[in-house]
Amino acid sequence: MFNSLICLDLPTYRVSVSMGNFRSTDYSWISSVVLQTFEMLMNIATTVLRLLSQILVLTTLLREQQDGLLLAILSLLQSIFCCHDTPNTVARSLVWVAATANEDYVCMKGLYRVISSPLHRKELVAGNLGEYISAQFHESAERIGDDAVDFSEAAQTCSVKDSLSMASILQEVIYILPLIVFTWRIVQKQMTIPLSLVSLILIYQNSNSFSSPPLSEMPSSAIPLATKLANIRSIYAIDNVKNQVVDGLEPFPEDRQSLRSGISIEFRNVSFQYPGAERYALRNVSFKIEAGQLCVIVGTNGSGKSTILNLISRIYDPTEGMILVDNRDIKTLRLADLRTAMSILFQDFTHFPLSIRENIGLGNPTLAHDNDKIREAARLGGAEEFVDELPDGFNSYLDYPVNNHYAPLMEGGWHANLSAIDSVGGLHFGHMGLSGGQRQRLGVSRTFMRSLASETESSAGMLLFDEPSASLDPMAEHDLFERLRKLRGNKTMIFSTHRFGNLTRHADLILYMDQTVQEQGTHDELMSKEGEYARMWNLQANAFI
Repeated sequence: MFNSLICLDLPTYRVSVSMGNFRSTDYSWISSVVLQTFEMLMNIATTVLRLLSQILVLTTLLREQQDGLLLAILSLLQSIFCCHDTPNTVARSLVWVAATANEDYVCMKGLYRVISSPLHRKELVAGNLGEYISAQFHESAERIGDDAVDFSEAAQTCSVKDSLSMASILQEVIYILPLIVFTWRIVQKQMTIPLSLVSLILIYQNSNSFSSPPLSEMPSSAIPLATKLANIRSIYAIDNVKNQVVDGLEPFPEDRQSLRSGISIEFRNVSFQYPGAERYALRNVSFKIEAGQLCVIVGTNGSGKSTILNLISRIYDPTEGMILVDNRDIKTLRLADLRTAMSILFQDFTHFPLSIRENIGLGNPTLAHDNDKIREAARLGGAEEFVDELPDGFNSYLDYPVNNHYAPLMEGGWHANLSAIDSVGGLHFGHMGLSGGQRQRLGVSRTFMRSLASETESSAGMLLFDEPSASLDPMAEHDLFERLRKLRGNKTMIFSTHRFGNLTRHADLILYMDQTVQEQGTHDELMSKEGEYARMWNLQANAFI
């Protein structure tokens, strides 16, 4: 293999690697494949030799015995049937790749990963998605019924069915037929075999039954059983867990149409410390953003910009101080109403293991099935063009929630390029490669969904963006801010960013943060103060002079 590889030119080498003919960094698999093949051939030869030996022994010893020919034939059938699997087992062994084509099952698995993974928890909570996801999950589960099982469970079910098939029952009967015939002849003619031998066989068989694995393993099986029972108790204990962020009782707002004029936010002496952190993220912060204003929060990394957005959406509650929403204590408002009235894009946003259509649609559960609104949100977020170019368009998955199952031989090294196998079968494979900018546009599109009004409800009154252009090129960033300004209307809009530019020049209020509000005002006001904001602005501006 070394001599063959060293002669290949670069194009041939890359093609050979992509086709899975060999692995470029590991040659040990070659010898393992050869060894496995040799062992397989030896096993076949051994089986044939054993079969021929059995025929020879049976025909020699039983030739002059009564029913000798019958016993030989039955023993031969026993060997043949034991060497071959049932038809269903053989069919399964020839399967290279197993996948599901049931959309409801794929949806169930994706939704379960959304609610079970810590990666998506913040967006699940802030987006007020729990009720919608729960409804979708149970609808899919009801349509599938008892067939909603993983591949291993499905294989186990098939195995049980195979064991109850006529072929399996016939195989078991044939297996014990020689013993039945031989024993029956002993019962008919007890004196043909010494009684001591019969007694010895009976004693041996009965004593072995008491030392069989099921009985001997009972003491050790008690330990995993106790562990499983403890796990079951912990599952039901989840119902008793209380949320640290306590839900309010007052509806918000009293008039949904008032959201069109925006929402006011006020921080009064707010301090906050993340659980387990030694340092305060915010310290004695006070400011007020009027309804309909555009506010930009700037500062260095770790200055508390993102924390302000987390507190506004009640991901956390302040350690000290008070937050007012439309002059009402934020803790008194119903969480579902509060989060429905706003839309937020976190800096550490994630993509759900669902289709792109569902990823964008979950930005506004009330419009999640409106394809026109989803396409409009994708256009506003700058994602429509590249999504249409994907093989499955809006039905594409960035992270497919159901893994394909491959035969052991494929996993072992013969077919390293599994994506080629999946593409031939039209199967989904792993993760879809998108750039950081494309992924961020999808995240922005999801946020835009909450900005679109439905026939029965108005759009959100407040839009929160945490570093929305971090992965965008300058042209895409400019286009995004222009669309945001046009879409804004009278909504309250809050941006957290460390990049100064056209956005700050149009802001009604700028907050320069460093654990607390160091400076606040408009761009011109802060520049005239010649403080830290002006210094940071000039520092970034000098790079373009």
